[in-house]
Amino acid sequence: MTDNHPMKILLLGKDGQLGWELQRSLACLGEVVALGREKADLSQPATLAALVAHYAPQVIVNAAAYTAVDKAEVDAATAHAVNAQSPMELAQAAKACNALLVHYSTDYVFDGTGTRAWLETDTAAPLNVYGATKLAGEQAMIDSQCKHLIFRTSWVYAARGGNFAKTMLRLAQERDTLSVIDDQFGAPTGADWLADITAHALVQASANPRKLGLYHAVAAGETTWHGYASEVVRQAKILGYDIKTTQINAVATSAFPTPAKRPSNSRLNTEKLKQTFGIHCPSWGKGVLRMMKEITV
Repeated sequence: MTDNHPMKILLLGKDGQLGWELQRSLACLGEVVALGREKADLSQPATLAALVAHYAPQVIVNAAAYTAVDKAEVDAATAHAVNAQSPMELAQAAKACNALLVHYSTDYVFDGTGTRAWLETDTAAPLNVYGATKLAGEQAMIDSQCKHLIFRTSWVYAARGGNFAKTMLRLAQERDTLSVIDDQFGAPTGADWLADITAHALVQASANPRKLGLYHAVAAGETTWHGYASEVVRQAKILGYDIKTTQINAVATSAFPTPAKRPSNSRLNTEKLKQTFGIHCPSWGKGVLRMMKEITV
């Protein structure tokens, strides 16, 4: 893309953690029309074709999703509308106007067995409604044969919005002892980095359609929720927070029963992303430190 031919980008889900960061990272690529739920409601999939036709973008970036994992178990219809039907509608609309559709999926498409990092080609087998609806959305996009980039990611956080790190930070200032799960493995991944690599990949895939497709996109390294919480508390002390917590107990997933079953292995292999786009995956700890500094300012 040259300065003379900027992209026209339609961004959905502008108010989420990722959507906020994407407004920043996509701005340099051209004209970004950023819509929130009031203008683009993915719980109403039938409204999306007309929306896309109205704006006639060259690129659609869908950062909207139904992410309430436990609530999805009892509200499967809404989760399916947002995570499965809407991507299908967007894919068909993208194909109709020859737009490239960018979409985000999740480690929850896998069953979480084993210890090896999942490849894009591994068989998906979701454990819960959320994972099943996200997988259906991916599949609908692939089946539509529209031009697409799908990024599967995990444990996303940002300086804005609510997330695990912020919850731990708040609790660590209130409680002497915390208990955190230590038998689920993954990589906390910053929304700021995800947004940056989206812009990077978008430019390359627009110029070279062979780079379109499905990619795993997470920070480097791995940890557990317990390791993540411990790092947040460690960094908070260095940054001058008044931390009360002196002990963080490691507990099994079974200690916190939830309506939706969680995968124990959320490791994702990022070799395809790195080799195709020349992208560097920062260590998860560095990304968390960057966020901690941003929310401290």
